[in-house]
Amino acid sequence: MNRAWTAAQEYGRISKDSPAGLRFAHFGDHACIAFPSGAIFGEPWIAIGDGTLIGAQVSLSAGFVPGQDLGTGLVVDIGKRCAIGRGSHIVGHSSIRIGDDVFIAPYAYITDQNHTYADPDKPIGGQWPQNVPVSIGDGSWIGTGAVILPGVIVGANCVVAGGAVVRGQFPDHCVIAGVPARIVRRYDPDLGWQSVSAAPVA
Repeated sequence: MNRAWTAAQEYGRISKDSPAGLRFAHFGDHACIAFPSGAIFGEPWIAIGDGTLIGAQVSLSAGFVPGQDLGTGLVVDIGKRCAIGRGSHIVGHSSIRIGDDVFIAPYAYITDQNHTYADPDKPIGGQWPQNVPVSIGDGSWIGTGAVILPGVIVGANCVVAGGAVVRGQFPDHCVIAGVPARIVRRYDPDLGWQSVSAAPVA
C-alpha cells in the first residue's frame, strides 16, 4: 500500500508538462502541485512561477465556479520559488498577487472577496460580495492558519504570525500578529528589529 501511495503521489502531481498543468495561464519550470490537490478551477486565470512548490490539498481558485469567464488578465498570480503549505486556500475573484520567495505555512487562507452586510434585512449570504485586490510582497512568510482578507497589502520580507487575521496595509520589514492583526515588530536600519506598541494599521 505504501508503494502504491508513493506511486500515486509521483504520477498524480501537477507539473508544467502534465495535462492539468497545461490548463494554467502559466506554470513555471520546476513548479509542482502535490498529490492529492485540493479544489482547483479557473486555471486560465492562474499563474504559478518557476520553482514554486504547492503542497497537498491546497485549493486554488479563480472565480465562483469552474468554467466562469473572467475576461482578460490574471486573477491569481503566484511568484517564483514560493512554497505553499498543505491545506491552504487561495481564493481569487479580482486580483491576488503573491511575490517571489513567499513561504505560506499550512492551512492559511487568502482571499480578495468578502460578503457585504449593508442591508440589515437581507441574509448576508444573499448580498453581493465585494472584491478588493490583495498583494503579498517578496520574501514574506505567512504563518499557519493565518487569514488574509480582501484589501490587504503586505510589504516585502514581512512575517505574518500563525493565526493572525489580517486587514489593512503593512510596510516592508515588519512582524504582524493578532486578531485583528497589528504590527508588533519593525526593522530599523540603525537599531535592527524593534518591538513596537500595538498601533492600528493604515
